[in-house]
Amino acid sequence: YSFNNEEVNFPMDNLTFVGLMAMIDPPRNGVPDAVKKCKSAGIKVVMVTGDHPITAAAIAKSVFIITSDNKTLAEVAKEKGIPEEDVDPADVKAAVIHGSMLKEMSANDIDDILANHEEIVFARTSPQQKLIIVEAFQRSGQIVAVTGDGVNDSPALKKADIGIAMGIAGSDVSKEAADMILLDDNFASIVTGVEEGRLIFDNLKKSIAYTLTSNIPEISPRTLR
Repeated sequence: YSFNNEEVNFPMDNLTFVGLMAMIDPPRNGVPDAVKKCKSAGIKVVMVTGDHPITAAAIAKSVFIITSDNKTLAEVAKEKGIPEEDVDPADVKAAVIHGSMLKEMSANDIDDILANHEEIVFARTSPQQKLIIVEAFQRSGQIVAVTGDGVNDSPALKKADIGIAMGIAGSDVSKEAADMILLDDNFASIVTGVEEGRLIFDNLKKSIAYTLTSNIPEISPRTLR
């Protein structure tokens, strides 16, 4: 049987309720703090997922990718009691973009979304759309790091400035496409790596500044002579 959820080809009425089952895959404990550290360090965290937009938005809020201060289009419309079409775009600081919407957008439309929204979640995205998102951020002059573990993530990992594959759950294809492999599959480890890298860079600048300031007085008398 060929199941199709876009062109519904299965019965939706005269059904019998048999039962309900719910599953949850909660974020790791250290992820919310790691996202906060990223934001305080000037790193923009964007979620790109294949999950349903409602699920994606709920997870994004739980890890502070979308904060309580910034409202999505649906939330602003509900708060004001008006249709989404009548909402002032200036009031919407967070965006949840469905893959079907992304499919209809031009490059300029995507660029506008990235420029005008502080917090963004892309849901129900295809592998090709992940690549389009990476290219859009690069067009805006951003240095893009992408995390992924599946074969479908490989094009985006390859295109990104820094592709980060999962060492435990990651497929062989994603590891080959990536620039870096995260051994513990923990987002918080990326933040630790950024902290260490910035510390090394800061120390390097101090070392160069010290070398220049200490050598210039020694060179100057010879130059004047």
